Amino acid sequence: MDFTPTPEQQAARDLAAEIFGDLSTHERLSALGTGIDGELWKALCAAGLPAAVEEIGLVGLVLLLEEQGRVTAQVPLAASCAYGLLPVAVHGTAEQCARLLPALRDGTAVATAAYRSGSRPAASARRTAAGWVLTGTFPVVPWLRAATHVLVPALTEEGHTRCFLIEAPSTSAPATPAPTATGATHASGAPVRTEPVETTAPWAAGRLTLHGAPAEPLGGDGAWADVLGRARTAFAGVQAGVCQGSVARVVHHTSVREQFGRPLSAQQGVLLRTADAHMDTEAIRVTAYEAAWRFDQRLSAATHALTTAWWACEAGRRVVHAGQHLHGGIGADVEHPVHRHFLWGRQLDAYLGPALALLAELGTLLTEEAAA
Repeated sequence: MDFTPTPEQQAARDLAAEIFGDLSTHERLSALGTGIDGELWKALCAAGLPAAVEEIGLVGLVLLLEEQGRVTAQVPLAASCAYGLLPVAVHGTAEQCARLLPALRDGTAVATAAYRSGSRPAASARRTAAGWVLTGTFPVVPWLRAATHVLVPALTEEGHTRCFLIEAPSTSAPATPAPTATGATHASGAPVRTEPVETTAPWAAGRLTLHGAPAEPLGGDGAWADVLGRARTAFAGVQAGVCQGSVARVVHHTSVREQFGRPLSAQQGVLLRTADAHMDTEAIRVTAYEAAWRFDQRLSAATHALTTAWWACEAGRRVVHAGQHLHGGIGADVEHPVHRHFLWGRQLDAYLGPALALLAELGTLLTEEAAA
């Protein structure tokens, strides 16, 4: 394995770092609130970074997401690429690619995914004369308020898990009943309903309710496992960047903050905890690179995606807690930049995990592979 970025990947990462550094500043994030940073998203898309993911691969995407995580930039780059651009490019038909990819590349379309942790999908799929329809409820879907398309894993009547795409309406769904694809009207309202939901990190999330929602299938029976593995790897890349940003702030703070005439960084306890946070961050980063590399090389990567997701949960939580603690009382100030890293780290831990469930899934998969 060679994790050295290609010239194209390095150029994309450098460009992303420049754009994120210029626009995702503490002042702009403080004024932004919890919504998407539209100006930053337009700048990233104008620079061609989402479109470049097809060329630079999952490793390249992880590099871009590290830069996003460093500054906790409020854009749906991970979600739209992991749940939209890459799934369509890898599993879509020629017609789907021609219809969906241009808008996903230039950012006028934004994708996300609706699913819950667990072995069974939370949605059911039924084939009708008019096409596929989905039913299910998802309490929290990240970036739903910015999304135009939602990828939903659903259980078919034959017992197979398949990927489906639905179009996302505005979060202010109509209150009057609307007909579904089968012509029926549900008392709960429209076949696709969304409501705003606030999460720990400002991810413009929403609640999604489907009642006979029209959907189109994407890929075959094994598509969701592949999409989920790539998504876990991508969001682990975000966590690696979040942790890198937190550690960098700790290094700066403890170097300039003095106690009894000496910088905090001169204390052995501070040094040891910062070193532990650095090593945890490197574990997330390296395992994300390995999983992404294996996906790009079309090698088996399910266990590697679970491994990096576990590190992102378990180690990521330790790192952001250490970052806040080592800032002392300042770390408890919700207006301080390090607090934003804490919120993102905890949100990613909750979104990817729980860590014990990932560990159990990994153990089951390793046992099955050994038996085979």
